[in-house]
Amino acid sequence: MSHPIPHGLPMERDAGPFDPPAAITRLRAARPVSPMLFPDGHEGWLVTGYEAVRKLMADTRFSSRQDIGVVHVPYETPGMPVATEPSPQVPGLFIAMDPPDHTRLRRKLTGAFTVRRVKQLEERIIDIVERQLEDLARLSPPVDLVKEYALPVPSLVICELLGVPYADRETFQVNSAKFLVREQSLEEKMAAYGAMTTYLAGLVTGKRAEPGEDILSDLARDDDLSIEELVGIAFLLLLAGHETTANMLALGTFALLEHPEQLAELRADPDLLPDAVEELMRYLSVADIFYRYATEDIELGGETIAKGSTVVVSLLAANHDPQRFDNPDTLDIHRKARGHTSFGHGVHQCLGQQLARIEMRAGFAGLLRRFPTLELAIPADEVKLRTDMNIYGVHELPVTWTEPTR
Repeated sequence: MSHPIPHGLPMERDAGPFDPPAAITRLRAARPVSPMLFPDGHEGWLVTGYEAVRKLMADTRFSSRQDIGVVHVPYETPGMPVATEPSPQVPGLFIAMDPPDHTRLRRKLTGAFTVRRVKQLEERIIDIVERQLEDLARLSPPVDLVKEYALPVPSLVICELLGVPYADRETFQVNSAKFLVREQSLEEKMAAYGAMTTYLAGLVTGKRAEPGEDILSDLARDDDLSIEELVGIAFLLLLAGHETTANMLALGTFALLEHPEQLAELRADPDLLPDAVEELMRYLSVADIFYRYATEDIELGGETIAKGSTVVVSLLAANHDPQRFDNPDTLDIHRKARGHTSFGHGVHQCLGQQLARIEMRAGFAGLLRRFPTLELAIPADEVKLRTDMNIYGVHELPVTWTEPTR
């Protein structure tokens, strides 16, 4: 049976707050590598099947660069001009580079994010979590868990790691949020980006003059990196380091509160937590949509993707593929969800994934222990979902409790 070609990316969360849009689920079953007509008329592709997504992300002929051809946007963007020219490459922003440029910059950071180095940070991360839980316990419910817990924890961790003063968090939290709004006008997006990069330029210039004990200082000591590259790297690490984990902590808590029997099991047996974190990442896939540009004609999943095509990848769809995961639309904290694509795959696989895992394990463990009576303070269908943002989650999560414990 032929399936209609989608006109634009289906985005409405009509299957509930945690599942892919119903149209994407149907499309993955019918045609996991599907043509898609973009709003600007471009004939590109949408990849939703697990195997095809993994294959594509491991194939560097699908470029991450945005300066070799126009990367088309798969949804309507009111107020945003339609791109007719490639975007210039931003120094240091290695997420939008291919090898060897990507390799050169990423290699500078691998030492900072080794399993051993991150493991050494674990106690510090637990301290940060505990301090935030103390502050939370002193508040009178209902409170917004995003503002009081899910956002501060990863922000504190990444600030400490990078050497960004936490007192400056308002600057980068507000501007990174503006930068991630899907339908924000180009002027507003660029203003937010400009404010962040101006701030970071001052910071890294100071670190080059007087380095401290942090990742940005370590990078600033490297004469091979220009100030512009340092700013690009700092922007990427700061944005990725707090936005993704913050949304996982908030949306993950929402998902657990909506699955009370699994929440109770997790409280009773904290040893289930590492697998539960992997499963929550698979199930929720907060960083969902990624783009690639076909640099030549490429065969994928029985289809020929023509050179110059924009290819849209849905990690959420891949992580809910029944060909790879049994009952994928069910949250199951006992599942061995290894192999999920939530951290990407291939050369761009998330650099901070071990850090994120430790933050989530500590963040969920502390919250479940300290607040055994935690519950939503509003009906679930009134929770404001981040359907307007490039990283999914909830805008606010009003919660309440009766009595926190130690």
